[in-house]
Amino acid sequence: AVARYDGILAAIPNAHVLLSPLTTQEAVLSSRIEGTQATMGEVLEFEAVGGTTEPSTSKEADIWEILNYRKAMKNAIRMLEELPLCQRIVLESHKILLNSVRGHGKSPGEYRKIPNWIGPAGCTIEQARYVPIDAEKLPQAMSRWEKYIHDEAPDRLIQLALLHAEFEALHPFLDGNGRLGRMLIPLFLYQVKIIQQPMFYISAYLDSHRDEYYERLLAVSRDNDWTGWCEFFLQVIRIQAEENLSK
Repeated sequence: AVARYDGILAAIPNAHVLLSPLTTQEAVLSSRIEGTQATMGEVLEFEAVGGTTEPSTSKEADIWEILNYRKAMKNAIRMLEELPLCQRIVLESHKILLNSVRGHGKSPGEYRKIPNWIGPAGCTIEQARYVPIDAEKLPQAMSRWEKYIHDEAPDRLIQLALLHAEFEALHPFLDGNGRLGRMLIPLFLYQVKIIQQPMFYISAYLDSHRDEYYERLLAVSRDNDWTGWCEFFLQVIRIQAEENLSK
């Protein structure tokens, strides 16, 4: 399914221009998984009018988050021309992602120095569904994660499934981990030459299956269910490749 999609992608002259609306849609959907409310139409309207220097309403802040996602993606693609996929690209992308939006006070471009946890809004660490590793262990863990990007693997899509799950499990930032983790998917596919352009839109399926997505990630840490996660991830890749192809 991915190869068929890539075949069409390779045949399109100037794919960036034609697929620009899909890049925006991916930014909208990936941000919506994290709670933004802006629609594709509102983003396009905001751009057509000409944006403000700083967001002044909650709706504008949502739109900025989406535009930041797109800027971060473009910058990462530019960096990949000179660098392999690495922590430097991750940190730079995070800095752009959180510029002037709700996470801007949460150390943009820096790994967290304090604990964070995942659970219902306002819950304490004791009530959390999941608590990532201690902050002091993060640099070593991220170095190991980065090394695995460049390891030879028998199956690149399984390798990507593991990389995505590990990134979300490490939760290296105070905010933006989900969006950044999803952004890394097309960048990795591009780097290992599974696709010839870093354009693979995965958030539509994850947005509509959000509960299963979180549950599958949680089951890796809670039950060591790597097989269940890999099956789910490969299904997402296949379905999205087919949907991207038909678009």
